[in-house]
Amino acid sequence: MKTLLALLCLTGIFCFAQQNSSQDMKGMNMPGHDMSKMSSQDSSEDPDASMHAMHSMEGHMDMGPHMKMTALRTPQPGDTEKAQKVVEVARGVMEKYKDYHVALDENFKIFHPEIPQKQYHFTNYRYGFEAAFKFNPEHPTSLLYEKHGDDYKLVGIMYTAPKRFTEDDLNERIPLSIAEWHEHVNFCKAPEGRRQEMLGPNPKFGLRGSITTQAECDAAGGEFHPIVFNWMVHLYPFEKDSAAIWSVDRQHAD
Repeated sequence: MKTLLALLCLTGIFCFAQQNSSQDMKGMNMPGHDMSKMSSQDSSEDPDASMHAMHSMEGHMDMGPHMKMTALRTPQPGDTEKAQKVVEVARGVMEKYKDYHVALDENFKIFHPEIPQKQYHFTNYRYGFEAAFKFNPEHPTSLLYEKHGDDYKLVGIMYTAPKRFTEDDLNERIPLSIAEWHEHVNFCKAPEGRRQEMLGPNPKFGLRGSITTQAECDAAGGEFHPIVFNWMVHLYPFEKDSAAIWSVDRQHAD
């Protein structure tokens, strides 16, 4: 039976991952972003699930109980400087990949290019795999482009982290007094034959659906997943101030 989820990242240090790979790999999933296959168009991928994942990434503001944000923390000494270092590196990444052909040449793959989107994720699966072990701001999991005719304009980047991470772990990567990470939760996959209901108006299923609990999902014949994405954060390095660079509103809208 096909599953909704595909492996995104391993967790822990390498020896831990070897000893616990079966359990951890089940939890590091993001529909349509499969690190184990290093391909965004694998034949085993559930196309309906992938399409819904793309739509849900464009509709964060409507998610309500389907989205979990990290809490803003009280600023600590050094937080601003630490976050600024990430921004400075991210600006260099943006300069490097302004021409989307360079991104393609360096193994970034367009997530569902055949589907019109507000924003296209160019994902590097090796960088996503690497992000399970360490944080390297020079290696974003995804580059965020807007399409203009036949061209793509780079507007931002996305970093990821394993879903097993605590907020303290995320704070070590980017201070939570500056950035808010998010993950997608309480996903009820629609039964066979009803998957379009995830994308229609007033859906019961999916990341905009009214179903938010295991019991409700079971009663409707769906397949419940408490967490369907890994942790992620968007940033827009060329904006003029910290609030715009780490904008939660824009991150939601995108």
